[in-house]
Amino acid sequence: MSEVPAAPSPLRLGVLASGNGSNFAALAEAIAGGELAAQIQVLIYNNPDAPVAQRAQQWQIPSVLLNHRHYPSRESFDAAIVETLKTYAVEWVVMAGWMRIVTPVLLSAYPQRIINLHPSLLPSFRGLHAVEQALAAGVKITGCTVHLVTEELDSGPILAQAAVPVLPDDTPATLHARIQVQEHRILKQAIAEIAAQQVQVSR
Repeated sequence: MSEVPAAPSPLRLGVLASGNGSNFAALAEAIAGGELAAQIQVLIYNNPDAPVAQRAQQWQIPSVLLNHRHYPSRESFDAAIVETLKTYAVEWVVMAGWMRIVTPVLLSAYPQRIINLHPSLLPSFRGLHAVEQALAAGVKITGCTVHLVTEELDSGPILAQAAVPVLPDDTPATLHARIQVQEHRILKQAIAEIAAQQVQVSR
């Protein structure tokens, strides 16, 4: 009898989040439902009151608070992140609403293995307040992007994008809510492609 090939082991993810954690929850739900061949090893969050920590508790996923205010530099903060990720045997890092600029300390520890979710169709509206930037510019279409993280802010190779129409009566809250629906979808899509080793990177 021929042996049945072993199923590939789940992609071991570490999630970095600063706030509510809806994308973290969408990932956890997809993994629990068998949609993704992945496992969240640890959540790292930097704001003590971030609701994402409660979400991790609900999903019984280890969470670690690393408050950036307690570190003398961005590099020392990233060094603590790397140490934690290594402790939990993380393979890929997912920045899901992570409101910190990363340094070469983290980038060199996980080269080409850090992905970020940004609420615009990059390269448009990089940086903070991307939804407000889109409304101020008067564009008719915006969206969201999953990309590999590089040293230059919001500039790494794009893995997935989704377009979202801007409605005449949109506010930052209503537009962001519709973008978030697509964020959940393309984040899962990008991780599924990574897990299947079929990532097509557009440059």
